[in-house]
Amino acid sequence: MRFDLKNDALRKLNQYLHENPEKQVAVRNPAGRHNIAVGIDADIDVDIHGHVGYYCAGMNQNSRVTIHGNAGPAVAENIMSGCVRVHGNASQYAGASGHGGTLIIDGDASSRCGISMKGIDIVVAGSVGHMSAFMAQKGHMVICGDAGDFLGDSIYEAIIYVRGKLGELGADCVEKELTPIHREKLASLLMLAGLDHSVEGFRRFGSARDLYHFDIDHAGKY
Repeated sequence: MRFDLKNDALRKLNQYLHENPEKQVAVRNPAGRHNIAVGIDADIDVDIHGHVGYYCAGMNQNSRVTIHGNAGPAVAENIMSGCVRVHGNASQYAGASGHGGTLIIDGDASSRCGISMKGIDIVVAGSVGHMSAFMAQKGHMVICGDAGDFLGDSIYEAIIYVRGKLGELGADCVEKELTPIHREKLASLLMLAGLDHSVEGFRRFGSARDLYHFDIDHAGKY
């Protein structure tokens, strides 16, 4: 099935994806529209040819959404399962509050990538902006480029891998040992994203767990 958003209404596309989707759906001329392919719960492939606006593929379950262009803020927001891939750059809040599934960004991601992630795996082939993985609770973030300031601020149990340069780390985020188990997981995520980087070039970061419970000795970090 094909939709051309130059002529077809966005509501018509989303209603079709919800009610009676075919296995493959192609979307042409998205022209930066918001809320494209949101709330899908079906085992289908959706190819969007062009740039998209806010919340593309938000709340995705089971489907595989590929964006052949750049994505606006909050792509794959609150994703539950499935895979969203951006063949370009992503704006702020990419993968925000994601509970599961995978988000792959072939370019760079802006600030707050993976904010409040709750189980999503995010692979960024380029760099990420400041405050990425803020309050990240669960899941993995792989950054093949550089990371902006305050990475992992107030992080819980999510794991971050960084290949490039780092800015100032966020509160309670520290470097940790890259164990064989972590190498194996990192290698699987790189393979899934089609990237051939060696795991030896990455560093691992996670929570120091100093802020799990209020402690007057750490009051300055809150």
